[in-house]
Amino acid sequence: MKTDRRVLKSKQALKSAFIQLMKEKELQQITITDIVYFANLNRGTFYKHYQTKAELFHELVEDILSDLIHSYRNPYLNKKTFTPLEMKASTILIFDHIKRFSDFYQTILLNEHILPGFQNKLCSIIKDLSLNDLQALQKTNSINQDLQASYQAHALLGLIIEWVKSDFKYSTNYMSEQLIKILSTIPITMKYHTSKKSNDGSK
Repeated sequence: MKTDRRVLKSKQALKSAFIQLMKEKELQQITITDIVYFANLNRGTFYKHYQTKAELFHELVEDILSDLIHSYRNPYLNKKTFTPLEMKASTILIFDHIKRFSDFYQTILLNEHILPGFQNKLCSIIKDLSLNDLQALQKTNSINQDLQASYQAHALLGLIIEWVKSDFKYSTNYMSEQLIKILSTIPITMKYHTSKKSNDGSK
């Protein structure tokens, strides 16, 4: 069933207001009154969609993480095989995703007390995507696949955090190009089979 556009518009306004308020106040200090004021809506509209501020925040985080997953998968979406070094900067959308939600990431990543464990959650998501979506064609007994996926996830997150800390000093395209260049310095070139999960776009 299609969601009413007015509902989507109202919910988006509430989420955007919440993100803006997070830049100015501690999470526990933000009130529903603050949110609806910033969103230019009334309390009745808020309670039509959410019972509590926590429910709104949870949906906001889930929406962003869902978009993160979609963006991460883009370079190998609908491909049977995937070689990271053959990626083009234009297919890498992870940095576009971060920039699109820049206010959220600047607030959450640079103030870990707001959402404790969020960095670990990001790493786990990226690691799981690597392990579940991509099956290496060139497996070697000397490399532990779980450790390799963990290394890659932490490396990518480190790159993102540095970019966020710099207040997005570089363009998204520059960051994508740098990621490709960094990958090209790694001695082992991996080629992967992509799973049905990544091909059909499901989680």
